[in-house]
Amino acid sequence: MTVACPTRLTGTDGEGRISDAVIAPRKQAKALPRCRVLRTRALDYRPAPSSSRLPSLKVALTYLAALFILSLACSTFAQGPDLAKLFQEASDAQQRGDAALAVRKYQELLRLCPDVMAVRANLGLALVSLGRYDEAIAQYRAALALAPGDHGLRAKLGMAYYAKGDLPKAISELSTLHKDEPNDIETATLLGNCYVRLGRADQAISVLSPLDEAGREDVPFQLTLGWALVRAGRSKEGLERIDKLAQQTHSAEAYKGAAEAQMNLEAFDKARRNVEEALRLNPHLPGLYTLRGIIAADFGDYEGAVAAFEKELQADPNYFQAQLHLGNVQYLQRKLDAARAHLERALEIAPGSPQALYFLARVKRAQGQAEAAVKDLERAVRADPKWMEPHVELVALYYRLNRPADAARERRIVDRLAEEARQSQSKARRLSLGTPEH
Repeated sequence: MTVACPTRLTGTDGEGRISDAVIAPRKQAKALPRCRVLRTRALDYRPAPSSSRLPSLKVALTYLAALFILSLACSTFAQGPDLAKLFQEASDAQQRGDAALAVRKYQELLRLCPDVMAVRANLGLALVSLGRYDEAIAQYRAALALAPGDHGLRAKLGMAYYAKGDLPKAISELSTLHKDEPNDIETATLLGNCYVRLGRADQAISVLSPLDEAGREDVPFQLTLGWALVRAGRSKEGLERIDKLAQQTHSAEAYKGAAEAQMNLEAFDKARRNVEEALRLNPHLPGLYTLRGIIAADFGDYEGAVAAFEKELQADPNYFQAQLHLGNVQYLQRKLDAARAHLERALEIAPGSPQALYFLARVKRAQGQAEAAVKDLERAVRADPKWMEPHVELVALYYRLNRPADAARERRIVDRLAEEARQSQSKARRLSLGTPEH
């Protein structure tokens, strides 16, 4: 079953969440074949830490260094290497951005003194910066075993899960913190963002709304609340909040958030202007070149999109969305080997990502590997059963592989999800118009 490619970049899924990855451009490149449905929910606003509870790297390292020296004072090491010097070398490497060297130094320290919380905490920080999230999580958990009441460590653990994309586990850690410190803006912002990205915008609003006054000058908080309102169907209210924030603060983060919200509302011209304004204010803000690339792809400028994604990856090779969308655009260009390499890298960064599995399955299908494509799609629907597009692909592939019973089952799922999407869109329209529900 072939599904005509949409001409816009966004839509809604079965739970009313707004889809937000590259689809096909409005102006289809003549040399390229039309694509199937290419919708995913890969583009999400991710706030940067803003409060003082999670200190700057330098402050954190200084604090942890003091803890380490105190630990040494109580240790039984009488001989051996100069451990304080080794710790200083590791922290110096971390501060100048040489995370790989810092990791080696901290690992050497752990072999000598495995029960020092400060070493494990800093090692976790360095591993996160390298995109080695599972290893970082293991270190934070080991550090928490040594200091179970340390809220800063639990926050870092939650953020590591968040960066990995394991949102349910991030919510588990952040909810614990939020319960203990309900007025902490940082925790509420990250927890709310996790809820938004899981399509649970109403829960995000319930977490964030009580802190609206306290967080009125906090850009990440206000962006997350605005984003939650957009995702909850209160698009006008949410976008007005984000636009007002951008005008008042003239911050790159606010213009970026406004662009993302506008892309969800299909206002791509406005989104482009906001992205360019954000780039003018801070060209180093993570994610801006990815947004530029997504917008370029939507207008059919694949070469411009590739250049933007590559610019993002020059700054951070582990930026998941850039790897994901670059692989998608290269698939549309029929550069299948290059597309596959980037999508496999995206899966290394975020193992089990349904978006990456879906895009990779389309590449494998185009390479004639139908069985392998089915396995990826089946993993994608297990990870996100209410996302329609992988089910649509499975219908076609099951028929191709002479599995009519499986195809019929998937077709029933597609029909059900389409009806749920129709109802969600109707509800969102009523909310945006202020019409009461019956």
